[in-house]
Amino acid sequence: MSFAAVRRFVSNVLAMGYREATVMRHDRAFMAVVTVQPVMMLLLFGGVLSNKPANVPWAVLDQSRTELSRRLVADVESTGYFLRPVAVASQAEGERLLARGQTIAFLVIPLDFRSDALRNGPEVQLLLDGADPLTSARVGGIIQAVAAHFGASARGGARAEPAVHAGLLDVRGRFWFNPTLRDRNFFLATLVGMLLTNLCLSVSSLGLVGERESGTFEQTLSLPTTPLEIVLGKLLPYVGVSYGVLTFAVLGAGLVFGVWPAGSWLAMIVLTLPFVMASLAIGVLISALARGSAQAVFITTFFILPSFVLSGVMLPYQLMPDGVRQIGALLPLRWFQIGLRRVVSRGGGLEDILGPLLALSAIFTVLLLLIRWRLKPRLG
Repeated sequence: MSFAAVRRFVSNVLAMGYREATVMRHDRAFMAVVTVQPVMMLLLFGGVLSNKPANVPWAVLDQSRTELSRRLVADVESTGYFLRPVAVASQAEGERLLARGQTIAFLVIPLDFRSDALRNGPEVQLLLDGADPLTSARVGGIIQAVAAHFGASARGGARAEPAVHAGLLDVRGRFWFNPTLRDRNFFLATLVGMLLTNLCLSVSSLGLVGERESGTFEQTLSLPTTPLEIVLGKLLPYVGVSYGVLTFAVLGAGLVFGVWPAGSWLAMIVLTLPFVMASLAIGVLISALARGSAQAVFITTFFILPSFVLSGVMLPYQLMPDGVRQIGALLPLRWFQIGLRRVVSRGGGLEDILGPLLALSAIFTVLLLLIRWRLKPRLG
C-alpha cells in the first residue's frame, strides 16, 4: 500500500470520526445515559449487591505421598463439588495457577503429614482465591468439613496407616487477593466491563439502521470511502467515550469504596481497546443485519443479557456446566473480565493479559470481516 493510499485511508477514517462525534455531541439523551448510568451502577454494585459450588478447579501439592494423604485428597474429591485435582510439583507452581485464576483452591500436604498423625493432629495448608469471595468461602467450608470428619484410616497389617480421629486434622486456610472476602471487590473489579458492554452495543447497534431509516445512509454511501473506513470512523468517537467511562469507573471505585487496581494500569488500558472495538463491532454487525430500530434493540438485548450471565462478571464461569462455559468464551466480555480480574484483583501486568488480549483481537478481526462481507453488497 502506497503512502498516498495510507494517508487517504487515515483521512477518511478521521473525517468519518469527526462527523460522528459532531452528531454525538448534540445528542443530549446519549450524553445523559453516559453520565447517569455509571453513577447508578457504581452505587448498586458497590453498596447494594452482595452475593452451589460445582466443578471447582483445584490443585494439590502432596509432599507426603502416603496412603493417608491420598485418602484425604480422595475424600475431598468424593464430595462431588470438585474436579479431579491438578497435581503440582512445587509450591510456586500451585501459587502460579492460583494467581492466574486457573484454580480456586490449592491444598498443600506437608512432608511430615503421616508422622504428625502418629503424634497429634496433622496440619495441611489451604490457599484460596479470595478474588471470588462467595465461591472461596464455600469451597473453604467444604474442605474444612471434610477435615473435621476425616476418620480413621484402613487398619490391619504391619504397614497400616495411623488412625486419625475425627476433628484432629487442622486445615490452615488463607485467602489470597481479597483476605476480607468483601463482595464489593468482586463486583467492582469488572464493573467497567458491564458498563462498556451496555454502552458499546447500545450505541453502535442503532448506527447504520438509524441512518437507513432517516435517509442519510445513501449520503454516506456516496462518499469516497470503503466499508472498512466507514465502520472504523463510526467507532472512533465511542472509543474515546469508553475510555472516559473506564476512568470514571476506576476512580469512582477507588475514591468511593477504596477498591483500586492492584496491578498495572497500563495493562488495563491496553486490554480495554480490543474489548471496546470488539463490542462496538458486534453492535455494527447487528445494525447491518437488522431491518429496523426495534429489531436492532431486540437483538442487542439478546447479546447484552447473555454477556452478563455467561461471561463471569456476576457468577464464576469456571463453575458453569460444559457447553454453557464454552459458549461464553465467544463473548468479548468473558475475556475482558478474565484480564480485569488478573490486573485489578491479582496484581497482574502486561504479561498476564496476553491470552485475553489475543482472544479479543481475534474476535474483533472476525467481526470486522463479517461486517465487511455484509456491507459490501449494499455499497455496490
